[in-house]
Amino acid sequence: MNARAALCLALLLAAACDRGPRTAAGAPPPGPRAAAATFAAAAWPLPASGVAAQPDLVAAPDGSLLLSWIEPLGRGHALKFARWRDGAWSAPAEIARGDDWFVNWADVPHLAVGADGALWAHWLRKSAAAKYAYDVVLSRSGDGGRRWSAPIRVNDDGTPTEHGFVSLWPAGGDRLGIAWLDGRRTGGGHGGHAGHAGAMSLRAATFDAALRRHDERELDAMTCDCCQTDAAPTARGPLLVYRDRTPEEIRDIVATRLEGGAWTGPRPVHADGWKMPACPVNGPAVAARGDAAAVAWYTAAGGEPAVKLARSDDAGERFAAPATLDRGAAVQGRVDVAHAGDAVWALWLREDARGQALQLARWTPDLRRETQRLEVARLHGRGRATGFARLAVAGDALHVVWTDVVDGEPRLSGARVQARR
Repeated sequence: MNARAALCLALLLAAACDRGPRTAAGAPPPGPRAAAATFAAAAWPLPASGVAAQPDLVAAPDGSLLLSWIEPLGRGHALKFARWRDGAWSAPAEIARGDDWFVNWADVPHLAVGADGALWAHWLRKSAAAKYAYDVVLSRSGDGGRRWSAPIRVNDDGTPTEHGFVSLWPAGGDRLGIAWLDGRRTGGGHGGHAGHAGAMSLRAATFDAALRRHDERELDAMTCDCCQTDAAPTARGPLLVYRDRTPEEIRDIVATRLEGGAWTGPRPVHADGWKMPACPVNGPAVAARGDAAAVAWYTAAGGEPAVKLARSDDAGERFAAPATLDRGAAVQGRVDVAHAGDAVWALWLREDARGQALQLARWTPDLRRETQRLEVARLHGRGRATGFARLAVAGDALHVVWTDVVDGEPRLSGARVQARR
């Protein structure tokens, strides 16, 4: 059986394996099951047909989806993207290429659409010979991705240290908001895996159409060193989530929001109390609609891996007690989350003796009840090689993309999740 046929079979089997609804405590709800739509996953062919990895998937305001990925290119790499609109993909287009990039399974490039319709992209470029010496660079396209500006460096500290794990959001007008983990005080060490002089910090800024920097500031002077950040626009301003770090090595998830030109102080999404002396490389994800926000994350507090999901009804001021989506040794995290009108969807990864599997759960908007769970796909790869899957909503369908390893090569795969008709 070839790889494509195997994927299709896996998706069909997965669609048949959905579980019944669950309450926030993980037990089946009492009484008869309410009539509700059930969802199934089907293969979604992607335009990246060759060796590719590090996907990003973004829903645009016009209802289209933007997919980006990295391809090897001789001695370097190329960042490419394509747009899904009206049931078809545009031809892949190149954003940038280079032979001095930092390419990593967890710290991947992102796309964003500005309020003025411009496209923005970031990637990582080596700044010195040290393994973790690299900068964030940013480029803009005002014509739908046909031409891209010369990249500018987002961090301007000039230190040969780590800068990455970026979040992007539209900042109004022609501006883009950007946050990143900044290693200017680490003295060249990398996270909790090697000794360093200082802590990783979190910084944010905005850039305008001329790629001029505005309002740069430090948001947190001590964060987890190599966990993804994420941001979502709310009715009160962009909400940014990340894994914090205390001097006692507690690495829980916190949130901050930009409102009225000022960032709020970091607020815990939930006090897991996870004491972790090294970076787990497992950041949170956030989705928002109006004042409603949902955050998904991984923790191993108490020695038990788990994926949790919490809701805020006031744009991140306060979060309710979380629901536990999954727990146990097989839980790997690598989460994503999306709002889809009448539901919140959460995505995460499991790995057991049979291999890796992408799990998807659908919850009521108040996060009081899980209405369906799907195994989206069984992967061929294991460990870090499969990276982080992404999901986004377009129309009446949820879309998932991920990296798999087929015949020893990284390849992109996709699935569409829709109500059964």
